[in-house]
Amino acid sequence: MQTKPNTIYRALDRKAAALTEFTMRQYRTKVSTWVVLGVGLVAISLVMLIYIDVMATGFESVDNDGDSFDYDNDGYPNGQELKLGTDPYMADSNPGLLDPPVEPEPASNYIDEDGFDITLEGTSNLQSTGFDDDGDCYNYDGTSSRKDANNNNIECDVLLVQNRYTGEWEVVYDLNVDEDPDDAAYAAEATHMAFVLGIGKMGFVLLLGLFLPLFLATGLIRDEMSAGTMHFMLAKPIARTEVFLYRILGYLGIVWPYFIVLGVIFATISGFMGPSEGLFRFQDLGVWLAIVFATMMASFVYGMLFCTMGVMWRYGIVLAIPFAAWELGMCLVSMGAPDAAILRFSVIGWALMIVDSAAVMVWPNMDMFLLQGTTFEDGGPGNFLSIIESSALALDFFYSKPGTGSSGLASSVIATVVLLIQGAFLWFIGGAIFKGKEIE
Repeated sequence: MQTKPNTIYRALDRKAAALTEFTMRQYRTKVSTWVVLGVGLVAISLVMLIYIDVMATGFESVDNDGDSFDYDNDGYPNGQELKLGTDPYMADSNPGLLDPPVEPEPASNYIDEDGFDITLEGTSNLQSTGFDDDGDCYNYDGTSSRKDANNNNIECDVLLVQNRYTGEWEVVYDLNVDEDPDDAAYAAEATHMAFVLGIGKMGFVLLLGLFLPLFLATGLIRDEMSAGTMHFMLAKPIARTEVFLYRILGYLGIVWPYFIVLGVIFATISGFMGPSEGLFRFQDLGVWLAIVFATMMASFVYGMLFCTMGVMWRYGIVLAIPFAAWELGMCLVSMGAPDAAILRFSVIGWALMIVDSAAVMVWPNMDMFLLQGTTFEDGGPGNFLSIIESSALALDFFYSKPGTGSSGLASSVIATVVLLIQGAFLWFIGGAIFKGKEIE
């Protein structure tokens, strides 16, 4: 069989494969590697266990409007009396006295009898929506003005009013419209999505994507320089920038499969545990794919950065820790102000933008979903937070729109390109510093 010519490209391939494989073998034989990977797995698994417990336990719906109660103790729920036009506050006025008499309905019929009917259609900044599912507004024995509490000349609806300056929507309900929605269904959906975004951003991109490189990549070059084994790597003609890059490739050969396996496991578990009409919740797979990809990109850039810091100084991790604290702060800033200009000077701000972009594309109706949850008053102003509001606020904290102002796809492409440029720039800087260092 004819041998292939020994070109410069084959020589580069052999050097790359040899250094990359050697680096991966080093990682596999170090106890510290498995300790770091194990700690990361345990940390995010604890959050997963909490999620499993919450979703398995379920959520309890409550009677938000009180129409399952029997105020006058006549055996008829308030909702049934309101629907049939009798007085729920007077025992001698009940459906049993009608002709023909009506039997009492179970009180459970008047829990979750309303749905969330808010829809946003058209371009008008003043829209009528909503529907009186259970009829307690239409059948209310009162004046027309009582049925039109939002004063838009339409009885028993929900009025959406958009602020012309901020673009945000305000919800104004008519009497007894959507006042008793399905708490359990909303809370389950909101909690599930909050978990996916929360564990994706804080668990994968921040915890794994940042702290694994901090402990695994900082000594990639420095440890070999201090031990004197770097002489063996440089014994044959090979540029130090190549050594830098191939060592990083070996590190990525360990952590990237780790991220992929964890992403598949977590996506599978949440797919089976999350609320869905079928056996498995497929619609979130796009978000999980973005989470894994964002974590891989973050670990690539952080690996370059921390390895460079290790080359700069024997105690490079001392330089890396303040930067890690900075990135933690930027992660928190991105939750509340994703369009803040300061995020452009971080790595995690761009990585999280990939997750936000996927969430916008996979869950396009998130704005209306959050609007319904955060404006629901649980029976009236001043009441304690309902399960709907608390779950909606948790989701609202983790959900953000991409800060570029572009579409989800464009934002994800922009963020990926920026992260690649950051990694290439750090490779250039790290390689240049490595060239000027003397091997001990």
